[in-house]
Amino acid sequence: MAPFLAYEDKGPDSAPAPLIPLVPLVLVHGHPFDRTMWTPQTEAFSAERRVIVPDLRGYGASPVPLGVTPLSRFAEDIRELLDALAVDTFVLAGLSMGGQIAMECYDRFGDRVRGLVLADTFPAAETPAGKTARRETADRLLAEGLRGYADEVLEKMVAPYAAPEVKAHVHRMMTATSPEGAASALLGRAERPDYRALLTRVTVPALVVVGADDTFTPVSDAEAMHAALPDSTLCVIDGAAHLPNLERPQRFNAALGTFLARVDAAR
Repeated sequence: MAPFLAYEDKGPDSAPAPLIPLVPLVLVHGHPFDRTMWTPQTEAFSAERRVIVPDLRGYGASPVPLGVTPLSRFAEDIRELLDALAVDTFVLAGLSMGGQIAMECYDRFGDRVRGLVLADTFPAAETPAGKTARRETADRLLAEGLRGYADEVLEKMVAPYAAPEVKAHVHRMMTATSPEGAASALLGRAERPDYRALLTRVTVPALVVVGADDTFTPVSDAEAMHAALPDSTLCVIDGAAHLPNLERPQRFNAALGTFLARVDAAR
């Protein structure tokens, strides 16, 4: 049966296979984006290893749900995709909402995860005020679409000084997102569990990344995750806000590449 999610599955075509295959990399995008959020990483790492990048349900080319999409549903979608692709073990990376989905994945099938990358995200459950704000935003997106929202938050998603082509890419992803899909995710995310205790039980290496100028998930949130994880590295990327993988891809890729090499060597 074909996977439910749209996805990209890239890897080396003609290069000689290494004696020990490199660990596949799975990249989970944030809200309200799609898998093209990870284009700099897909291009950089698929030359040597398999890279799987799904569109989450409700985003990109994946089917659009109605109602509420909890993080548990996103995680099970990823599990089902990886089962269909026969990917048994992998490094799992997520940014923002994608980081929270990565934590949910680790909670559900962490025995398959060989390394965990958490970028510009945070593990705490939503506050009462946060729940209200997410529900109000969901209502707004259903009533108005995403263009007005995208205009308002663009220079928080990326720094005001970000390159024009980066801003254009981010704005394009946001305005192309289905209002129904985005609203379903917001309603589900409002009810997410608290992952802080889970982080203390992570048994694999972790990389925590954050843009130095991120106001959605500030450096203090990344520092708290770094402190909670038993074996983690913290990378703060200067000159970036909430999407350092797009704003400063060379710096992000350098940190991710070093981390992947460590995971590969531990096999």
